[in-house]
Amino acid sequence: MKKYLLIVLLLSFVVTSNAQLAPHKYLIKFADKNNSPYSITNPSQFLSAKAIARRTHQGITIKYNDLPVSPAYIDSIVSTGVTILCNSKWFNSVTIYTTDSLALLKIHSFPFVISVDSVAKVNFNVIKSFIPKKLETSDINLICKLNNNISVEDKKYNSYYDYGFAYNQINMIGGNYLHNIGYKGQGMTIAIIDAGFSNVDTLSAFDSLWNNNHILGTKDFVEPGGNVFLQHSHGMMVLSIMGANIPGQIVGTAPEANFWLLRSEDAYSEYIIEEYNWASAAEFADSAGADVINSSLGYSTFNAAWMDHTYADMDGHTCPASIAASIAASKGMIVCVSAGNSGQSTWHYIGAPADADSILTVGAVDSLKVYANFSSKGPSYDGRIKPTVATQGEGTWVISSSGTPMPGNGTSFSSPVLAGAVTCLWQAFPLMTNSQIIDAIKKSSSQYLNPDSLLGYGIPNFVAAYMILSEVKINDFNNNNTVNVFPNPFNDIIYLLFFSSDTEYINIEIYDITGKKVYSEPELHRSYGYNYFSVGKVSGLSKGLYFLRIYSKDNSFTKKIMKIE
Repeated sequence: MKKYLLIVLLLSFVVTSNAQLAPHKYLIKFADKNNSPYSITNPSQFLSAKAIARRTHQGITIKYNDLPVSPAYIDSIVSTGVTILCNSKWFNSVTIYTTDSLALLKIHSFPFVISVDSVAKVNFNVIKSFIPKKLETSDINLICKLNNNISVEDKKYNSYYDYGFAYNQINMIGGNYLHNIGYKGQGMTIAIIDAGFSNVDTLSAFDSLWNNNHILGTKDFVEPGGNVFLQHSHGMMVLSIMGANIPGQIVGTAPEANFWLLRSEDAYSEYIIEEYNWASAAEFADSAGADVINSSLGYSTFNAAWMDHTYADMDGHTCPASIAASIAASKGMIVCVSAGNSGQSTWHYIGAPADADSILTVGAVDSLKVYANFSSKGPSYDGRIKPTVATQGEGTWVISSSGTPMPGNGTSFSSPVLAGAVTCLWQAFPLMTNSQIIDAIKKSSSQYLNPDSLLGYGIPNFVAAYMILSEVKINDFNNNNTVNVFPNPFNDIIYLLFFSSDTEYINIEIYDITGKKVYSEPELHRSYGYNYFSVGKVSGLSKGLYFLRIYSKDNSFTKKIMKIE
């Protein structure tokens, strides 16, 4: 009789094998966190000083889900002979690998275990591998020509860095302004959750990061203890958009930030366990003190069809990675996530965790600010604006596996363009909350008053976001013929910022006190929303008084400006 019962139990586990996270990988959920040495009254046991400071600055209390999984429970699981892969304090669970059905039976019998197969009860769901498609050589020349019609010489005058090919992607959102005024990511920490970071330890594009100790560490959540530098190149390309520094070729959007390189994605298969890996990586980023998370990953369909998500799952509260992303935001971090590359596919919606609440979901535009048709569409299933914003994701310059710059396509690349700029903006306002930073970015964006399902609130303007957070009134060129001009007095560069309710061209001219024209920039295109222009090549002007004139077909503005050196 006992032998018969054992056979029945074993057969029941064969039936539940459909609930595996991946072949021979399972989720073990715990009932509580009892028998733990940790307490929310002593958070320094499990959170870094930087993680605690982030909570303190934003008025976030230490909560039960901050407590690690009970070590006693983990020890009990290990005693059965299975391999622990990852643990999650937010889900109070561990993922394991085993081929031993008896070990699973033993784990199931523990009184503190809720389930070994809970994922079978949810119809979970990855549009996978937003891996970039390299553009043809002919397209490289085209992209250079489309860089806002600004010559290489002008770029050197207008920017602290010589961004080379990467100029357009940062100038489009005004991120270079933040660099120019000193905010390059210093002291800020970005965690990149991705599929691998091949050769980041050897490519010269990252020498600046290594030489200045900006790579804080790595962690592999797919193969614990693995070497992320021997894995996929996708994360390396993502890092290059933020952290590469080859003057004249490519400079990232946060070149002096600190980075954690975290691998959660198995690029060679697709199972729901990768969402739990993502959650564990986000938890690590939180505890290590990251300010910003960038993840150019997304999930909707898997190798096992029963795991697939539906559009109804894209409500921010169903998919494991989306739940984790929302929790990460609740801990005070800013989470930037690619919208996805499914705009032209049958599944054309955003994936998980792009549907999460309180994060920045990033769509893609081309070099001329036009919607890239591969970019996944919103809204979320529950009607929230998705994507949140969009940056250049078509013809975005990255470092290739050979170490040279190349252009690539994908929201994988638009997200880190944004994440680096977000990091620099937050550096400028360190006591602001994550929600205040996100709100300013939304308000600065080109479609803030009329968001849609393609670009969300539109293309952000980080000069405007900086002024919004500084509580500076931004003038309306159409309604009162005024423009924000700064700095004034100036030395080697002048910035112009204004709101426009149309898309006409403007002309910029500078005259000396004799009425002689000493500078002219004709027919610059202005977009609806906040517009930012930098006036370079003025460092050679003599000290003294000048008149700046800005005009369009219907409007004109003149202002006295003073050159001081």
